[in-house]
Amino acid sequence: MTEPSNPARTAVVLGGSHTGMLAARALAEFADRVVVVERDVLPEGPEPRKGLPQARHAHMLWSGGVRAVEELLPGVTGALRDAGARRAPVTTDMVVMASQGWFRRWSESHHVILAGRDLLDATIRAEVLADGRVELLGGTEVLGLEGTARAVTGVRVRPGDGGRERVLAAGLVVDATGRGSGASRWLTALGLPEVERREVDPGLAYASRLFLAPEAARDGFPVVNVQTDPPGTGRPGRSGFLLPVEDGRWIVTLCGTRGGEPPTGADDFLRFARGLRHPLIGELIERAEPLTDVSFTRTTGNRRHFYERLSAWPENFVVLGDALAAFNPVYGHGMSVAAQSAVVLREVVRRQGWGAPGLSRRVQRAVARPVGAAWDLAIGQDVFYPGAAEGGPTLRDRLVAAYVGRLMYTATGNGRIARRVTDVTSLERGAEVLLSPSVLLAAVAGPLKPTLSAPPLTGDELKRAGLR
Repeated sequence: MTEPSNPARTAVVLGGSHTGMLAARALAEFADRVVVVERDVLPEGPEPRKGLPQARHAHMLWSGGVRAVEELLPGVTGALRDAGARRAPVTTDMVVMASQGWFRRWSESHHVILAGRDLLDATIRAEVLADGRVELLGGTEVLGLEGTARAVTGVRVRPGDGGRERVLAAGLVVDATGRGSGASRWLTALGLPEVERREVDPGLAYASRLFLAPEAARDGFPVVNVQTDPPGTGRPGRSGFLLPVEDGRWIVTLCGTRGGEPPTGADDFLRFARGLRHPLIGELIERAEPLTDVSFTRTTGNRRHFYERLSAWPENFVVLGDALAAFNPVYGHGMSVAAQSAVVLREVVRRQGWGAPGLSRRVQRAVARPVGAAWDLAIGQDVFYPGAAEGGPTLRDRLVAAYVGRLMYTATGNGRIARRVTDVTSLERGAEVLLSPSVLLAAVAGPLKPTLSAPPLTGDELKRAGLR
């Protein structure tokens, strides 16, 4: 890598995963050069890498995130689908047992993109790096920020092989290094105050395994999701979901909170799946071919840094993605929020102008909006698990949860309310749509159709999966 000739027109993005690549794309419109600094040496194609262990678990892009990615990389959805990713309509191609019962498969309201994380990252990375203004500096460790409490001027880096430390000067530094971010430590080292931080950790553990679907079920099979009992029962929350991904495979992720963790070994994986509130996922994978061992992780808690609330903020520094707010992965919102935040980054820079005074603070405050929406969705349920948060749920938490529970029950038998709920969960609209007079009245009335007594799989789907 050659040193940039004009550091003031250079952007440095820390982290070369999903968030970092989209941030780099957002900034390429304004900077003469964008340098992405990544600790790993990234693979050429959709292959595993050391610094992304969560890639072995299920991932999805909700339609709110898909729209954001398309804004930054027009045509990328087509590239993903050409590579094998699947577009699944919500809730048409979803078989979901919520706490309140089975959802009907209503006509399409939104959609998700389903693919393995390696494929998602590799496709987006290739699109971003095709832009000659974006350069990848792989195998490089980030050591800290250069500058003062008033302005960041660059970042200190060192080759992963232990080479000489050097400084990359920049007019803007974006931290997209994920859950392991050192941003709060870096800022206090520059003389800034400690940032307010909140954690809501239900103690969720994840176990995932990849399967080859039965031959007849390798194309067009629905998503299957068996959710937990409502939080607050005092029992561990156990759940699971099966996502059809590329190459006729199913990725199955089993989840459990404290005291109900899923197994770490293959022998008990099927037993746990069959022991969920409904045995459907276990019945399906019993007829599928395991392709991998079980991948297990506990790093799933919700954690948010309220950087936007700091009394002072340095010029030329922004924090995005999991480095800003990390969510319980069970809700599938992390990648979508990251994409929406990258769009916000581009919009604020476009509106204010590169290098404008106070630009970074405006970006940090603006990205708090999409982050806050997903945060409220996640902690609204997780805070009820024992030990999840200091002090437990507040009165507001309890009132909101009771109303959302009633809405979800109504949505099992009311397609219009199901659409309003998915408006919010897909990150297409804010939660305020759930407070309109018509939605409030519908929640009081309850579902218009009776609760389903069995999974809403068609006879053809049951036959193709070997269940009939």
